[in-house]
Amino acid sequence: LAEESVDFVCGPDAYRDLPRLLDSIISSIGSSDTDTYKAANTLLSMEETYADIRPVRLDNNSNAYVSIMRGCNNMCSFCIVPFTRGRERSRPFQSIIDEITALRNPINGNNLVREVTLLGQNVNGYHDISAESAAMFPTSVYKATVGFENLFKSKRRDLPGARFPDLLRAVADIDPELRIRFTSPHPKDFPDEVLDLIAERPNLCASLHLPVQSGSSSVLKRMRRGYTREIYLDLIDRVRQKIPEVTISTDVITGFCDETEQEHEDTLSLMQQVGFDQAFMFAYSLRDKTHAAHSELMRDSVDEATKQRRLKEIIEMFRSRLREKNQLQESGALRLVLLEGPSTRSGSVLTGRTDGNKRVLFPAAAVLTSLDRLDKKDLRPSDERVSCDSGDDLAMWLERGREDESALRKVLFSPFESIPTEVKTSLLSEGLTALLDSHPHAIALGAENTGQYVVVRILKADGPTLRGVALSLSSIAEFNRFLQTFPAAKL
Repeated sequence: LAEESVDFVCGPDAYRDLPRLLDSIISSIGSSDTDTYKAANTLLSMEETYADIRPVRLDNNSNAYVSIMRGCNNMCSFCIVPFTRGRERSRPFQSIIDEITALRNPINGNNLVREVTLLGQNVNGYHDISAESAAMFPTSVYKATVGFENLFKSKRRDLPGARFPDLLRAVADIDPELRIRFTSPHPKDFPDEVLDLIAERPNLCASLHLPVQSGSSSVLKRMRRGYTREIYLDLIDRVRQKIPEVTISTDVITGFCDETEQEHEDTLSLMQQVGFDQAFMFAYSLRDKTHAAHSELMRDSVDEATKQRRLKEIIEMFRSRLREKNQLQESGALRLVLLEGPSTRSGSVLTGRTDGNKRVLFPAAAVLTSLDRLDKKDLRPSDERVSCDSGDDLAMWLERGREDESALRKVLFSPFESIPTEVKTSLLSEGLTALLDSHPHAIALGAENTGQYVVVRILKADGPTLRGVALSLSSIAEFNRFLQTFPAAKL
C-alpha cells in the first residue's frame, strides 16, 4: 500500500470483508483524498473456517480438495505459518461430511469425483469443538504419536468433539469407492488409531506425508519439532509394520541455523535408511517473525554456497534411493490407477496415480471391461505365473494368451524376472496391447474414461514416474478381491 502498487490488501481470514474493501475503493474514485484509495484487513481470526462457503477445488472433475481446518499451533522455529494463518481452528464435522457427500453427485454429465484430498496446515490436528460435535463425540480424547512431544499447550485440546480419526472414519464410510488422501500433517499426530484405520479401509490411500525436516536430533531440537531422529524412525517402522504397502513422502530443510557438516550427514543417512517415495527439499531461508529470526541462540550462519551444495547432495540421495526402491517394488507390479486423462505430452498416452500417489503413464489402448473376466477358473498358486528365460519364451506365451484365457492370466500377472528390463518392457508393451485388443471382452481406453479406476501392469520403474500397460477397468473392491483370490498376482 505504501508503494501504491496495490489498491487494497485482504488477509486469509478477511475474505468475507472483500465487499466492504471493494466498496471503499470504488466509492473513493474521483476523490481528492488519495488515502481513501487504500484499504486493508489482515486481522487473523480464532474462529473463521469458511465452513459455509465450501472452499472446494476440482481437478479433471474426478479429484477434489476439501479444506477441513486452518492455521497451525506447532510454532516450529523456521515456520511463518502460525503468523500468517493464525491458530488452529477446525470446520464443523457435519459440514465436511455434507460437502463430500455432495461431491458424489454427477458433475458435467456422468463424471463423479473419485478422489478427495482433505486439506489443512496441520490437517491431522483436526478437532471440532462445536456443541454439535461435542454431543456426537463426548468421550473423544487427544492422542499424540508415541514418543512425540507437543510443544504447544492449550486447554482446548482436552475438550470433547470430533478429532481426525473420527472424521477420517466418517469420510471413508461415505463411499467405499471414493479414494481419500490428506495433507499436510505433522508426525506428532499419527496415533495408532489413524494408522489402523488406513490399514483397514481400502479407500484410505496408503500414502502418508511425514515431514522429517532434518535427520539430526540436535537440529530438530533447534527447529522445535518435538521429536528426535530415533523417535521419527520408530514411527516409520510402526507405519510400515501396520501398512506394508505404504508409500511415504517428506519435507527436508537443509542449511538451517548453525547446521554442521555432521548434522547434514545425519540427514543424508536418514534418507538412505528410510527410502522416501517423494520428497520436497529446500535450502533454509530465514523468515521474519519466526522464532529463529528472534532467537539469540540461533544464527542463519550457513552460507548460500554450502546450502546449495548440501541441497544437491540431499536431492541426489533421494533420487538414488527412489530409483532402487521403485525397481525393486514397482517393476512388474499390478497397481490400481485412477485415470486423470491424457498426458501433457501426448494424447495417445494416458496418466493417473496409484493408491501410493505415484504417477503412471500408459498407452491409450484396449483393456478388459472387468478383472472378473479373468476370474472364471480356480488356479493353483504354482500355476499362476509364467517362467520365461528369454524374449522368445515370452513371445510364445503372449501368442498362447490369444487363444487360452488361463495363459492370458499367467502372462498378465507374471514378473518375468530373468528377462532384461528393456526386452521385457518392449515385448510386454506391444504384446499385451495386441493381446487385449483381440480379447472378446475388451474395450478401447481413452480420455473419456477419465475418473475410472484402471489396473496397470508396471513395466518400467527407473524414475519417479512409472510406465506400464493398462489391463482392465476395475474398482477398489474388485481389485482387492482379485488380489485376495490370486495372491500371486500381487507381485
